[in-house]
Amino acid sequence: MIVHNFDPVLIDLGIFQIRWYSLAYIAGIALGWLYATKIIKKINKEKKYEPIKQENFDELVTYLIIGIILGGRIGYIVFYNLSYYIENFFEVFKIWQGGMSFHGGLIGLIIAVYIFSKNSKTNFFQYTDIISCVAPIGIFFVRIANFINGELYGKISNLPWSVVFPNTDNIARHPSQIYEAILEGFILFLLLNFFAIKKKLLIKTGYLSALFLILYSFLRMISEYFREPDIQIGYLFNYFSMGTLLSVIFLVAGFIIIFFKKKNE
Repeated sequence: MIVHNFDPVLIDLGIFQIRWYSLAYIAGIALGWLYATKIIKKINKEKKYEPIKQENFDELVTYLIIGIILGGRIGYIVFYNLSYYIENFFEVFKIWQGGMSFHGGLIGLIIAVYIFSKNSKTNFFQYTDIISCVAPIGIFFVRIANFINGELYGKISNLPWSVVFPNTDNIARHPSQIYEAILEGFILFLLLNFFAIKKKLLIKTGYLSALFLILYSFLRMISEYFREPDIQIGYLFNYFSMGTLLSVIFLVAGFIIIFFKKKNE
């Protein structure tokens, strides 16, 4: 059994703080951008793929950052705690304290890519395929930050690696944040990049994006089994957490994309 004693604040200068949560987003975006650049170079090197202008993707990153932050925050507010934020409106802006929804961020990202691709007259799925390959990097770091924050903890457990969160209830629990970092970050990264590089799935635009939705949703539903549901929501229909329900919707969306891609072929 492990006792959680991590401080969510890395550096505290009084009026200014540097938090692990903020650094996780910065690291995820920076490393994802770097890896995306390598993928683009590989795409442009092989004549089998439709070329991508690096400057276009660099410009897209600004759209992505805005989409992820706005979508993640709005998604958390709407999906998880709407009544609280209606009563405490100014808490909406304190994103450094946590409170971001992955599914909301994903919706924001999709909207951002759609707007950019329409404005630049480029291929929507070509961008989302690349983002699908790099997104697990950011997911990994954010889940680690969730663990450091002591949030999104798991159900009660007596396993040797269970963790006690003193700021919660001093009960040993599954470190579900670490499970999610491994499943939705590390394993998802390996699977998607295997299909992208080894199976040449980048040739058929849209399939990697659909595969991301399917694999992420499946792995998220596994981790949700070990995760304590949000106290203000509990289980929907007595069985499903909000994360599971949203994952089912995106899982279906992934299969719909594949269906229409094959139909068009």
